[in-house]
Amino acid sequence: MSIRTAREADLPALLALAVAFYEEDGFTTPEGDLSVNLTTLITSPAARVAVSEEHGRIIAFAITTTSFGLESGLIAELEDLYVTPEARRRGEANRLIEDSRSWAAELGCSLLEIVIAPNGNDVSHLFAFYGKRGFQDEGRRLLSQPLSRT
Repeated sequence: MSIRTAREADLPALLALAVAFYEEDGFTTPEGDLSVNLTTLITSPAARVAVSEEHGRIIAFAITTTSFGLESGLIAELEDLYVTPEARRRGEANRLIEDSRSWAAELGCSLLEIVIAPNGNDVSHLFAFYGKRGFQDEGRRLLSQPLSRT
């Protein structure tokens, strides 16, 4: 299995995985929005979309983006990580987390963060999963305000 940067030609396979991921975790983002956003992310220098392939088929992906702030300077956020059900428990998530960590470190990021969104589900297993991989709960809470698109 190999990890590589996603290409625009990967969009149909990536979109199918993103739709499956969002359905599985209870996100309500429309497929059309996912498609537009994936296209933007694949071509953005401020993002890394990494895919894991097995026998020429994408079985997992991770999306990491960067931002800059006064407190921490350049940081990276592992925004999405998904492994197909049949490929789970084989180390793909660990490999993709390490890929995100390496990419962020190469850019000079001071932190790699992850936001765990419950979407009405019990996500305690995610805190345990990421905690075992070195992520720490800083006790911060993320508040958001939807903005209208014009």
